[in-house]
Amino acid sequence: MSVLRRSQRGVALLMVLWACTLLAIMLGGYAMTARTEGLQARYQFAQTQAHYAAEAGLARAVYGLQDPRLQQRWLADGRPYTFRFNGATVRVSAVDEGGKVDLNSASPLVLQGLFHAAGLNTDAAQKLAAAVVDWRGFDVGHQVGLGVYAASGYKPRHAPFLSIEELQQVAGMTPALYRAIAGAITIWSGRESPDPTTATSLALAAVPGMTPERVAQVLAVRKNTRPGVAGLFASNGVTHSIRSEATMADGTRAVLHATVRLQGVRPGAQPYAVLHWREGDRE
Repeated sequence: MSVLRRSQRGVALLMVLWACTLLAIMLGGYAMTARTEGLQARYQFAQTQAHYAAEAGLARAVYGLQDPRLQQRWLADGRPYTFRFNGATVRVSAVDEGGKVDLNSASPLVLQGLFHAAGLNTDAAQKLAAAVVDWRGFDVGHQVGLGVYAASGYKPRHAPFLSIEELQQVAGMTPALYRAIAGAITIWSGRESPDPTTATSLALAAVPGMTPERVAQVLAVRKNTRPGVAGLFASNGVTHSIRSEATMADGTRAVLHATVRLQGVRPGAQPYAVLHWREGDRE
């Protein structure tokens, strides 16, 4: 009888040990889930803070580009402006769209200069420029790169570009070349040639008659220019691409890209209209 009792006690003890082990596993799982959810909540909170700090950078740029105090007005040539906001370090830069190559308005010579500056040889740059003009033109009788389009299953739209991303569909355009020139092209300026006072280095090289030496001189002068210099502010156009990056103390980061059209600083008026919006650094 005592042997049976000892056996029953052994089984009961074993069941208790299994129950304790199972309970420990369950508690460990709950603890891990709670910890993971806590980390996610903290990350989402930090990400939200960073996002709104980046939006604050965008608003600061809109005002800075129109600041009535000339000595404080921002230059729209891509130079960075840094400030602190709500625990975040915000780094903002703006580029006047007038300083870029307009896909819809640029002359074939400017387009050719852009592609050549980006690394294409003269013949390839000329052919690609012709393909761009063909894509945006309304003449369906003259078509460039039909073989490429046939293989891809589409044809040129024969209408103005609706976005710079559309350039990737043009015959002769490669992913690497597009990435190289994406920051130097626009559809918002309406100019035949980029404005040299705010043009990026690549867009500047596309200006007819611009030599590498001249490009270097222009960029050197611009780098040493300080706010309040007459002439540069007159070139601050109304349409700009703004990049705002906010970084929190823990390294959480948010990036906004926006193309905005300034509408003046007037009481009760919307200071700008958003033409294009993208979050993150992906192309």
